[in-house]
Amino acid sequence: MPRVIGLTGNIACGKTTVGNMLLKLGAERYIDADALVHSLYEPGQPVTAQIAHVFGPSVVTSEGRVDRRTLGNIVFRDPEALRRLEAIVHPAVGAALLGELSQVSPSGIAVIDAVKLLEGKTAALCQSKWLVICSPEQQLRRLMERNRLSEEEALVRLRAQPSVEERLPLVDEVIDNSGSLEETRRQVASAFARFCQHFPPF
Repeated sequence: MPRVIGLTGNIACGKTTVGNMLLKLGAERYIDADALVHSLYEPGQPVTAQIAHVFGPSVVTSEGRVDRRTLGNIVFRDPEALRRLEAIVHPAVGAALLGELSQVSPSGIAVIDAVKLLEGKTAALCQSKWLVICSPEQQLRRLMERNRLSEEEALVRLRAQPSVEERLPLVDEVIDNSGSLEETRRQVASAFARFCQHFPPF
């Protein structure tokens, strides 16, 4: 298995930005768990069929893929519905992650970007766990712009996210993405240097 950095943080905090910085610093592969979920939501996928069975046909588009916005409006308002969704999706994402990691050289470094990194089993794959944070105001603005959501829709999603304070004791590095890109880049470079020192290639 390669060395693995786990990136987590609540929605729209900048995990992708940090992941791309790590690629430029020498990481071999960046694995976006949300992108894996996208692929699992495509027409004909077993996960899509399971979601339609549990949540009804309204969460599937006429093309046969999961309508993420409609599904989000259900699960982010109902913690039990979110748990049911995660019970369907997490095992499939875990299997897909292992497939992605198998393509990384044993001496390489992979980055896994996952919102629920600490809550699921993915953390066990990581030598180091990093939390990306930003101010609540930035998070709301970025989410509304990126996902084209109303303020109400964005706030519903943000309120369903895990507490940052609860996660702080569980991670090895905290990257504050509230400032400039250059400030974030400096933090990432320092954290990456520490990781390479602690976990050299065999």
